[in-house]
Amino acid sequence: MKPARRCSRTACGRPAVMTLTYVYADQTAVLGPLATYAEPHAYDLCETHSERLSAPRGWEVLRLAQPAPPGPSNDDLLALADAVREAGRPAPVQRTLPEAETGRETTRRGHLRVLSSDH
Repeated sequence: MKPARRCSRTACGRPAVMTLTYVYADQTAVLGPLATYAEPHAYDLCETHSERLSAPRGWEVLRLAQPAPPGPSNDDLLALADAVREAGRPAPVQRTLPEAETGRETTRRGHLRVLSSDH
């Protein structure tokens, strides 16, 4: 597994979450989701530095929406609900009637009894 990329700001060791690029022709700084790979003319920023970003006078900062982290699917939620329902059900009570003993007790060993048949 590759180590997480770090913030490009000097002396900042926090993990990068956004990528900053400049469009010089339009005088625009574009801050968007973390790029899939590091590029030489882009800057990876941590959450703190991406929130504090300011551009030079006369430049526009374009902040692209950060994609929402994937949440649980409907199937995951239904499986979880089923598991909770199953865990909340009371255990079935098993009633067993004592079987009629046939034979007579010949020996005891701890809690065990040895019965012999009288047939």
